[in-house]
Amino acid sequence: MAYRDKIWREHHINFGTTLVPFHSYLTMLGFDTLALRMERHLANTQVVAECLNNHQTVQWVNYVGLDSNSSQQPALTQFHWQGFGALLTFGLKDQEQCFSFINELDKIYHLANLGDCKTMVIHPFSSQYLAFPEQTKADLAITPDLIRLAIGIEAVDDIIADIDQALAKI
Repeated sequence: MAYRDKIWREHHINFGTTLVPFHSYLTMLGFDTLALRMERHLANTQVVAECLNNHQTVQWVNYVGLDSNSSQQPALTQFHWQGFGALLTFGLKDQEQCFSFINELDKIYHLANLGDCKTMVIHPFSSQYLAFPEQTKADLAITPDLIRLAIGIEAVDDIIADIDQALAKI
């Protein structure tokens, strides 16, 4: 049993889980619409970043698609002018305000996943990086005022409306 358990664990570590045929079929089906979904992710993220960048409650926005971002020119070359991804971070006044914002969201999911079709929010400082040493968090720019948004393919007006109403309540 111990040998079988060792082989099983090493297989998962090295190769990942093996899909059953139906799940493989669903994955392949998803590939058919990947380009279309990515266009929507990229367009939505650009609009959300610009709205956050102009919001009075937001202290800062880190998204390479903004003209003010110093990494925009290298990213344009690296991404071949195709977009800048569907992930952005922004800052509020402090951790308490971040928690209030997340709690006030109605449509945006509070999950740590990435690359989903739905928009998700997380407070990395108190979740994924909670056990990291303070110096490591500082080196990675994971601060208490940081919120991470993974933008989905919903109607961008719905995403912005949810963000606006949550920011208005904090």
